[in-house]
Amino acid sequence: MLKLIIVSPEKQLYQGDAQSVKVPGSLGEFEILDNHAPIISSLEVGKVVYVTGNGERQECAIVGGFVEVQKNVVSLCVEV
Repeated sequence: MLKLIIVSPEKQLYQGDAQSVKVPGSLGEFEILDNHAPIISSLEVGKVVYVTGNGERQECAIVGGFVEVQKNVVSLCVEV
């Protein structure tokens, strides 16, 4: 299980468990699952799609930002 944190300059949008996270990376969309390799990437305009720990699919439209993945913790700093 992943720990997901999504923040914008205005507020925290989500913090909790996630089964998967799909983000619009600068070189294309990619999905983050358990035990993903450490990565830092910029994000482009698109949708962040994640499945919560209890299986609910959620979406968040963004205009850019950054993602960091390390030790099953996914941190997103986004502009919405």
